[in-house]
Amino acid sequence: MSLFGHYVVVGQYTVGGGVRFCLRLYFNGFGHSPCVFDISFLWLTSCSPLDSASSADDITCHMMPFYSYDVPHTCGPDPAVCCQFDFHRLPGGRVACPWRVAPQPITEDNVKERARLLLDQYRQKSRLFRSPVLLVPLGDDFRFVDAREWEDQFSNYQRLFQHMNQDPTLHVQARFGTLADYFEALQRHLDSTQVSRLPAVGGDFFTYADRDDHYWSGYYTSRPFYKRQDRHLETTLRYCSHLCHCKSGQAQGRLWLFSYLTTGRRNLGLFQHHDAVTGTAKDAVVRDYGERLRRSVLDLRQVIQSSAHFLLLPDKSRFDQSQPLLQTDKPCRFSRLVVVYNSLEQRRTTVVTVTVDTPYAAVTEVESGRPITAQISVVWEEPTRASKNTFQLSFIVDLPPLSLSLYHVTRSSSGSAPRSEYHISAPDVRAEGFSVSPVQTQEDLKISNEHLEVYGHALSGLMQKLRLHSGQVRQVQVQFLWYGTRSDHRDKSGAYLFLPGDEGEQVSVTAPLVRVSVGPVFSDITSCFPHVTHRVRLFHIKGHEGRSLQIQNTVDIRSEFNRELVMRLVTDVANGNHFSTDINGFQMLQRRTLSKIPLQANFYPMTTAAFIQDQDRPGTRLTLLSAQSQAVAALKPGFLELVLDRRLQQDDNRGLGQGVTDNKRTESLYHLLLEVRTRNPPASDYRRGVAWGTHLSLLSHLSSLSLAHPPVTMATPDRTPAAPKLRPFAALGSSLPCDLHLLTLRTLESEQEAGRPSQEAALLLHRKGFDCGSAPSRRHSARGAIRRSYLLKSKAFSINKNVNMSSYILT
Repeated sequence: MSLFGHYVVVGQYTVGGGVRFCLRLYFNGFGHSPCVFDISFLWLTSCSPLDSASSADDITCHMMPFYSYDVPHTCGPDPAVCCQFDFHRLPGGRVACPWRVAPQPITEDNVKERARLLLDQYRQKSRLFRSPVLLVPLGDDFRFVDAREWEDQFSNYQRLFQHMNQDPTLHVQARFGTLADYFEALQRHLDSTQVSRLPAVGGDFFTYADRDDHYWSGYYTSRPFYKRQDRHLETTLRYCSHLCHCKSGQAQGRLWLFSYLTTGRRNLGLFQHHDAVTGTAKDAVVRDYGERLRRSVLDLRQVIQSSAHFLLLPDKSRFDQSQPLLQTDKPCRFSRLVVVYNSLEQRRTTVVTVTVDTPYAAVTEVESGRPITAQISVVWEEPTRASKNTFQLSFIVDLPPLSLSLYHVTRSSSGSAPRSEYHISAPDVRAEGFSVSPVQTQEDLKISNEHLEVYGHALSGLMQKLRLHSGQVRQVQVQFLWYGTRSDHRDKSGAYLFLPGDEGEQVSVTAPLVRVSVGPVFSDITSCFPHVTHRVRLFHIKGHEGRSLQIQNTVDIRSEFNRELVMRLVTDVANGNHFSTDINGFQMLQRRTLSKIPLQANFYPMTTAAFIQDQDRPGTRLTLLSAQSQAVAALKPGFLELVLDRRLQQDDNRGLGQGVTDNKRTESLYHLLLEVRTRNPPASDYRRGVAWGTHLSLLSHLSSLSLAHPPVTMATPDRTPAAPKLRPFAALGSSLPCDLHLLTLRTLESEQEAGRPSQEAALLLHRKGFDCGSAPSRRHSARGAIRRSYLLKSKAFSINKNVNMSSYILT
């Protein structure tokens, strides 16, 4: 198994799947290792301290010490010699050695000389390992595709091995074998020398490099549009899995629902290929991936609509699969019923936005009839042009866990929702029916709620500082930068590689259009630059979603040439050279920015979160939660920067054969949290480089889940004839403990008939590890404990009484 630059969590589920050995982890790890004997080691995949990890958590790793895994780079340090023993390159074939010394067929006349030449390479390579057991891979991509190559390689090596093994003066035994044979022989040697364990290594192997300063930190961001699309399908699948299982008692239409789910999972799984989600496939292949993702999302929306329709009906016998009742992504015209689905296991107060065709709209809760706090906003077709026919209606909802709630959107000229007030830097901007006034440039811009105040630059609108309700003020400045690529004759950035020419150049902030919106539901500041529209928004709600700042960037760099756009946060957080990133959203891992390695080597992948925090004293932690994957770095104390998009004209010679020029207008979304800390990890942890024990706070976990799993809105079609009466649905009796996340609840496939659903389901819970050093969020954990009777009240959920609940909890 080859793991080139993988998270610890990949190692964890690899171990769980029975894999105990791997090779080719990280080429430059050998170059940076203080001891050459450490290139065979134990990788501890547990996020426990090294001295407390058990042997059940480790994988035995073999690092190949040379440039590649092809034949010229595996027998020893000299590829010109090793290539002479790749008998697929014999004279007369289609492939030759680039070092212009061709292989020779092994005969009785030359076997002695050739065997000694090869053995010399073996001996030089063996000096890099603590064991005399040596692995020499023989092959490459797309090799051994015809019988002739099999015969040439086997017969010639067999003659070499026979000669080596029969000559006692050579002191060698050589034979063909598998990876399992090698690792078993390695372990036998360790046992015989009373060295039961290899050196142990913790953490992960980012950022990967295969030679020189060629670090593969570019693919963390390449083609961000599709990375966002991938996350959207993942979330949609989770919605469908929950609703489909709740509907599992209904036979009508069950097969097509399950078929759409299965296809969606397969397309999502297909996109996890190491040249798909990475953004490193050819244009035509990327388009095919994108179409599969898009098609699956559309199909799964039908699953959501059908399942929600069934669950909302008090009389299930009235359910008709052929007569869909609900729609998504349709403007609300006239009086319509809006259904809001909360897929989280927590009760949440949040803001829902629907599109309407009139500014005279109001919202009421169906069951109680009470009016809901709402806000009407302009839809900006261009930075200075407002739509006259389409508006946004945002309203505050209080949603039970795993529930479908009902709201009524009506046209109302007398009791319509309040409208946003706008302050705009450009003159002569109009929005009919809305208050529009000039921005006051004499002082900083400001928006606030009961938790947080945000101050923006008077001219650019970009955030400058944050003030907590406690009175604490911290500098948090937003900057946008361009990274170019090398201008000399060396290799340049491409889909895989990030090879910047110089440090980032700040984007000119000369007179962007700035728009401030204020209302009872949310307030925001928007800055419109040529290549990015940047918006920060505060929601006027209680709960964790009111304590975070939403950041949205809409990026379009299709006019650029060999450039990468970066958003940088410049703060006064005294984090030194330490920061933390998530590992697949499962745990957090501490990173260190090192001056001895190139700039591009200090970028790491961020799938859901990164944070910096005051190091020497209890102070503050700044956490950035992300709805999409991308590269992150903290190049200087107080800095945190993200690569938003990349447009590169050339191939970087890693197999793609083209640049990355199929950019699309792409949205990225974040939540920013500023938290007061009551205590920090011991200073000794920083000095020793301990990477363990860094966790998100409970508040960050809840905010991250809200960002990743927004509510789903559906509405009845216009003028629905004789719409049946609907009743709210809730699957849970109450919220789960806030450190437990319902990862998935999915109907299993029948064991008797492939492609058909069974009456069984898999329930998977994730117990979140959380940091106790942040101020309380008024939410309480239960140490992962949960009672079966407390968990599920609906008859749609059924758990086999023989199932051990703890076996479904990830910790």
